[in-house]
Amino acid sequence: MYHYILFDLDGTLTDSKEGILNCLRYAFEKLGDPIPPESTLIRFIGPPLQDSFMRFCGFSQERAAEGVRLFRERYAPIGKFENAAAPGLPALCARLAARGYVLALASSKPEEMCVPICEKFGYAPYLTAIVGSPPEGDWEKADVIRECLRRLGVGEAEKAAVLMVGDRKFDVLGARACGVDCVGVEFFGYAAPGELEEAGAVAVVRTAEELETYILAH
Repeated sequence: MYHYILFDLDGTLTDSKEGILNCLRYAFEKLGDPIPPESTLIRFIGPPLQDSFMRFCGFSQERAAEGVRLFRERYAPIGKFENAAAPGLPALCARLAARGYVLALASSKPEEMCVPICEKFGYAPYLTAIVGSPPEGDWEKADVIRECLRRLGVGEAEKAAVLMVGDRKFDVLGARACGVDCVGVEFFGYAAPGELEEAGAVAVVRTAEELETYILAH
């Protein structure tokens, strides 16, 4: 049975599309580059930001780092709150915590940004740990999950009791690299069709109710 539930943030606990896209447009404008179409910008939701600038825009590592800096220039004061809680998720976290599950956040977003977002949208009281990337760079999801497990004191023998919940293949692959299961969520449609299944998600759910049913049954 699962006992530890780790949640991704963007696209899972919150719908962060508006803030992320606004901050990406700001960064491209400041760089003097054409703003990519929204279909490209949406692909930035989930993976580490610097990797996305390099993969989707062909930026060098240095230019990608500048893109990240400019993104955060707007995101830190404004963009992080251009956001909304996923329907039903705050109430679900409350119910799971009341049942004795240990909940935590595992996000590639900088931890210093994760904390105020979780506080604003009502998740913080239910999260035993809020884990994100360090200030100097975005971690891969596996790095974040490992740190989350360390803070929770979860050893190798307890990994079967851990479930990651995320909306992109990066969550699934990161969980698998750490030896834990991952449920994929399709709350907002940021993953490509079939992406979560192909990555190896143990299940794919589309609502908070479906997620709760799966967790309680396993």
